[in-house]
Amino acid sequence: MTIFSEVLIFAAFWLFAVLSTLFYMHMFQLNSYRADDQWHWMLKNRGKVVPLALPLIGAIVGVICGKNAGMIVCAVFILLACLFYKPKKAKKPLKYTPRVKRMLVTVAVLYAAMTVLLAVLAPGRITALVVGLVAAASPLVIILANIINKPIELSINRYYTNDAKKMLAACPNLTVIGVTGSYGKTSVKFYLNTLLKAKYNVLMTPESYNTPMGVVKTVRGSLRATHEIFICEMGAKYVGDIKELCDIVHPKHGIITSIGPQHLESFKSLQNVINTKFELADALPKDGMLFLNGDNEYIAERAPDGAITYGLNSDSKYKAKLISVGDKGTTFEVTTPDGETEEFTTKLIGTHNCLNILGAIAVSHELGISLAELRPQVRRLESVPHRLELSKRVGMTLIDDSYNSNPSGTKAALETLSFFEGEKILVTPGMVELGDKQEEYNCEFGRNAAAVCDYVALVGERQTKSIYKGLVEAGFDESHIFVSPALGDALAKVGAIRTDKKKIVLLENDLPDNY
Repeated sequence: MTIFSEVLIFAAFWLFAVLSTLFYMHMFQLNSYRADDQWHWMLKNRGKVVPLALPLIGAIVGVICGKNAGMIVCAVFILLACLFYKPKKAKKPLKYTPRVKRMLVTVAVLYAAMTVLLAVLAPGRITALVVGLVAAASPLVIILANIINKPIELSINRYYTNDAKKMLAACPNLTVIGVTGSYGKTSVKFYLNTLLKAKYNVLMTPESYNTPMGVVKTVRGSLRATHEIFICEMGAKYVGDIKELCDIVHPKHGIITSIGPQHLESFKSLQNVINTKFELADALPKDGMLFLNGDNEYIAERAPDGAITYGLNSDSKYKAKLISVGDKGTTFEVTTPDGETEEFTTKLIGTHNCLNILGAIAVSHELGISLAELRPQVRRLESVPHRLELSKRVGMTLIDDSYNSNPSGTKAALETLSFFEGEKILVTPGMVELGDKQEEYNCEFGRNAAAVCDYVALVGERQTKSIYKGLVEAGFDESHIFVSPALGDALAKVGAIRTDKKKIVLLENDLPDNY
């Protein structure tokens, strides 16, 4: 009986170790491998950590029950906890990167060492107690493995970063353009890439690569001696993040697309956001050009002399006017600082797209491409994936704006939705990472949605209460509000709506698995 109970409890322990490790490693990856973000996530999502109480309960009950019975009881509780950590389909599955593989090896060594120590040092009736306690501490094992591996990771990152710097230094004629902003930076990067290709051989960071190692990976894997321009997207969640990227790529020119209340949970204040975005401006050489969105109040207040501004409503150097927006596209006229004008047409919809395209036009024009040469390039512009990307479905037009969401972005998305004829339906889990302002901004989102939408499908009850409140405050029909636990359920309810009109569905944000 003793051998059976010992085998059972250690088998349960290892099964739980594997399942919980993969789960918490996934969350750790989504939290950017930052221990502080992981702690914050655990405190904010206690429901996903509650299953850890089962091994603790098993440990306590096991001690009471005695040696053999105690180990069996503890094993049963641990196996029950395994049910909560069994693999599920994820929106963004765990990527088995070299870093993750190294961490998993370290975790395995730690668990193997603990198993040996438990077998040798915790015999008898306290086996259940110690095994249960160790199992309940599985999230800490991930963090401990990260601490152990940190010197190795820093050394590897340093090697790759230095290698990327050498490759950039070996291209003295390469012009690096840094692109940052609270929102709009990925879109501007893609638009700028298309426009500059009218004259130059261009490399850009792909997709949403905007971290140091993402930039380093792009340089080491894609930079060629024939490239003339490198467009580098720069993301930030903490003060100093933009400076770190600038120290790697040394941009000659830079563009700040926007500043707003994004990532306030990590930045702590809007002033920190402003200071961080302007780290790009501080890094430019004297002969470099700084392009700024003149319509953004935070940027306009901080704009240095000599900056090249662009905007729709401001007294900017590059202006867009006579804007005409419809469900087929947008037409607008651009005026340059020297008074030259040209009309542009794009299949992209909305004034926000007009503003982002204008920023790309300003940079391209200052780099020697005429407005006439830019016209066909603007016509070729495509939607950036999951950023107000249009697709046709049977009886439905889907506006996919699911990449992320912010206060300014929700207004732009609702404006885009308003240009369409049909039954306007919003599907959203709301906005996150807005700190103390999150409830206020989501409530405002609800009020704004009430003025445009016919139906609203909210994804997740906890995070969408503020949106629901805003909708009701604006007099929205509560019978046209659906609250669903998951996106699939929300879309099923949207599909079940009976209407003679064509459905226009705006998918605004899609939160990752750690929400």
